[in-house]
Amino acid sequence: MTTTSQERVATVVAALMDAIRATIVDQRVTYDEYNAAKQYAIDLGEAGEWPLFADVFFEATVEQVEAATSDASDGAIEGPYFIPGATQLEKPYVMPMREDEPGETLLFSGTVASADGTPLAGAQIDMWHSDHYGTYSDIPYPDDRELPPSGNLRGRFTVDENGHFEVRTIIPVPYEIPKTGPTGAMLAAAGWHAYRPAHLHAIVTAPGHKSLTCQLYLSEDPYLDSDVAGAVKPGLVLTLEKHSDPGDLPARNLDGPYFSASHAFRLAKS
Repeated sequence: MTTTSQERVATVVAALMDAIRATIVDQRVTYDEYNAAKQYAIDLGEAGEWPLFADVFFEATVEQVEAATSDASDGAIEGPYFIPGATQLEKPYVMPMREDEPGETLLFSGTVASADGTPLAGAQIDMWHSDHYGTYSDIPYPDDRELPPSGNLRGRFTVDENGHFEVRTIIPVPYEIPKTGPTGAMLAAAGWHAYRPAHLHAIVTAPGHKSLTCQLYLSEDPYLDSDVAGAVKPGLVLTLEKHSDPGDLPARNLDGPYFSASHAFRLAKS
């Protein structure tokens, strides 16, 4: 709170407290429920899940407030799985992956431009996503799942002089957020599922412009309308197109069908 004025702190905290008190009255919260809520807050802290809890239930709303005054293309939450320092890729761009990486091939392409449509040559895209099992590399999961190699499906690449890019990766899948701790216990108690729709993460940067953080979702995903994090926006949903023409595959250095999708990123000036 060091950069926030005392008046601002008082205004926001008072509004939050008033909303909680109003809920207690409206819902006639009992002492048993009140004490359970206090214990739940303690459990979240002891489990180290406050960042997870906040990102799942509140970050999307904060992002929407920030985006309301921006002329950039749609953004979304960063989430808890970003790792800085991903490998800088060389053309042709292929995301780091295992030699036998499971999953269907995806060629993701698009453009990066200023909000007025001017291509941003040399813009950087930092991309990451889960594997075919819904697991991110370099993340200490609270279960005994098999982890991908370090740096798997994490990479940075540069757009060309026309602001264009293309990168080969695999299609991610929907996955459940960690649910063995207090966050998962609350979801279960409320009868809510823990799934996030399949998505690609991207942070796009260019000199003289504000960075854009977003998640790109896949059409036909069963969880688009019930994302546990509430972060899906229509402008971030990609349409997948399947390609199986044998004449096209050698040029792509592929030996089987693949999917393609594209997206236009627009950055606001700083």
